[in-house]
Amino acid sequence: MSTPSAPTARIALATCAELPGLDPDDAPLVAALEARGIASDAVVWDDPTVDWGAYAAVVIRSTWDYTERPAQFAEWARRVEHSSRLLNPADVVTWNIDKTYLRDLERAGLPIVPTIWLDPERNLDSRAIHTRFPAFGDFVIKPTVSAGSRGTGRYSAGETQSRSLAITHAKNLLGVGRRVMLQRYLSSADSVGETAVVFVDGEVSHSVRKAPSLAGPYRQGEGGEGTLHRDVVRDAETASEAELDLARRVVAALPQLVPGVAHPLLYTRVDLLPDDQGRPVVLELEVTEPSLYLQQGPQAADAFADALVARL
Repeated sequence: MSTPSAPTARIALATCAELPGLDPDDAPLVAALEARGIASDAVVWDDPTVDWGAYAAVVIRSTWDYTERPAQFAEWARRVEHSSRLLNPADVVTWNIDKTYLRDLERAGLPIVPTIWLDPERNLDSRAIHTRFPAFGDFVIKPTVSAGSRGTGRYSAGETQSRSLAITHAKNLLGVGRRVMLQRYLSSADSVGETAVVFVDGEVSHSVRKAPSLAGPYRQGEGGEGTLHRDVVRDAETASEAELDLARRVVAALPQLVPGVAHPLLYTRVDLLPDDQGRPVVLELEVTEPSLYLQQGPQAADAFADALVARL
């Protein structure tokens, strides 16, 4: 496959039908590409009329409705990769779609938020689900394929009604064949907030602090399916040395976790929370379609654009 030279290359920035002009977070990237003589188009990922081979590269950005059709999205990624350069690559995207990737991180010795996994194949009844709840504190139930807190609820182990709602939530997800994550809700999410460390071309670009997004039980239609949810950025910040160390360890482990990832990815975001002892643990690793908070990183869009041009 021939690739256009950089001055004439055209880039597709993949998005979803609800955001046909991209998320505002990506505006600095569009401008940075223009400054380098690179034209870009916002293209809806599931538009059947698109010729992806007409683009020198396809960069996945705000494709945030894919969680309702993960198999279709994975097939799309493979198809695009056959006709263009997909960034990030299809192998890592497919691996990252389902949050069971956290199991891989944990097996590699990387600390994650304590998680119990519920698989639909086990046909768990209400009692079996309930026995897996923590004895105290708050906890979170969510499907392993989700984005922006879709299908996610927060519950209290010390309240009978809350536990009952949690059982119903988990059973409803399992009943339609979805794998479920049951995680302790770390209180630091409220008192400190999540730290997101953004990498461009394998190097730390910038970090931000995100506000908590979960207040109570999941209810269909309230910030759930069919609604795009954006993180609330509390402030730009410099991550602590402990946070940066863990984030770098996560990025360094990717070649061992995902076959075919031999070079730094164009972009990576590692979301962290302090545990009960104040040590950072991984909440999520985002290498598919994360917000990269380019407006909070003064040099981030330029670095992103340079790394992208180097791949053409």
